[in-house]
Amino acid sequence: MRCQICGSHFEPCLSSSLPFCSPRCQQVDLGRWLNEEHGLPIEPGEGSEDNLSADLGNDTQWT
Repeated sequence: MRCQICGSHFEPCLSSSLPFCSPRCQQVDLGRWLNEEHGLPIEPGEGSEDNLSADLGNDTQWT
């Protein structure tokens, strides 16, 4: 298996940080997410402030 961060080959059964080769590479990936270098794609119109405002104004009760 190849590490997604450093590209080194490693045995998955020997790594406690899958899908990474080491805790260091796992932390590098986490840092990229926290620094917003990675993100999930959002369809146009999804997650916009207009939709959020409409959702917050909705009087639907949760059961």
